[in-house]
Amino acid sequence: MPTGKKSTPNGKTSAKQEPEEPVWTYRGYSLKTSEFVTAMVHFFRAEIQRANVWRQRLDTTTNWAVVSTGAALSIAFSQPTVHHGVIILNTLLITWFLFMEARRYRYYELWSYRIRLMETDFYAAMLVPPFHPSPEWAESLAENLLMPKFPISMWEAFGRRLRRNYLWIYGILGASWLAKSYLFPQPAASVAEFIQRGSVGPIPGHLMITLGAIYYGFLMLIAIGTVTMTHATGEVLPRFGEETTPLTPNGREKPKGLRGWFAPRHRRKQLLALVITSNAETVSKRILTDLGRGVTAVSGKGMYTGAERTILMCALTVTEVHNLKAAVAKEDPQAFVIVSPAQEVLGRGFNPLSEET
Repeated sequence: MPTGKKSTPNGKTSAKQEPEEPVWTYRGYSLKTSEFVTAMVHFFRAEIQRANVWRQRLDTTTNWAVVSTGAALSIAFSQPTVHHGVIILNTLLITWFLFMEARRYRYYELWSYRIRLMETDFYAAMLVPPFHPSPEWAESLAENLLMPKFPISMWEAFGRRLRRNYLWIYGILGASWLAKSYLFPQPAASVAEFIQRGSVGPIPGHLMITLGAIYYGFLMLIAIGTVTMTHATGEVLPRFGEETTPLTPNGREKPKGLRGWFAPRHRRKQLLALVITSNAETVSKRILTDLGRGVTAVSGKGMYTGAERTILMCALTVTEVHNLKAAVAKEDPQAFVIVSPAQEVLGRGFNPLSEET
């Protein structure tokens, strides 16, 4: 019988090292711990590069806005006879640039979410022995790879970029329009004359001023209404599962007021699987072993055949569907499996069941 020890050349005995258990196996291939870490390092570098590309695109759009504003103001103030409509057209162009930048910012946040998830729950955990990553980080990362979703809404991205860069540009354009209308070609002698100078073609001046005030008021509403939205993962992301984070429903309260109107509601997709099988005991044990999910059995009978069947109910997430199918197929290839979305799942492994829920 093997004793678990082996002899060394000097006659001493030492404990026999157990073979390293693979962390991932597939079709005969096995991935050891060191190989898994190497793969994660390469994946991390790839996501860093992709996020950096979209970050550079953000800077490019901002540069377009600054250059076009400088060019428009140079033209508007170069001669007294140049109409102030040049500034208005540039304002609309800046708005289009802001829309483009907000869209690019959403893509940047998508890649940045993955980076922060690996930083806070994989690499940070390595620095604090013993190594205990968050139990949900790998599933959340895999889910984001399988079903990519923007972690922030278009409103939040629009408001964030507006506050960071474009409010200053809009302020300069607004002040320049007032100065151009009032000072050129001669300073206005009265308020009525100033209002009259604000006309653009057939549109009277008082209507243009009113539209301008509404437009700037709408921009300020977006800037203020989105100021409390700090869940953008590229900016800050707490350790996954401890606090409210994007793409997780754990303990998240529904936003109120303006924030509730602007903010999206992110929820990890939850599913309910029904397995109709004649081998309920073996199938349920396989699900418990392979997935670690609880199973509830309900007895049933075929409507026409009259055969006795058992319905197994199991709540799971989207990343566990493939494992569920494989587990059922091992024990009962003739089983009937139904997977449908669930409105909300409460209990162990999902949202905590409490009075606040």
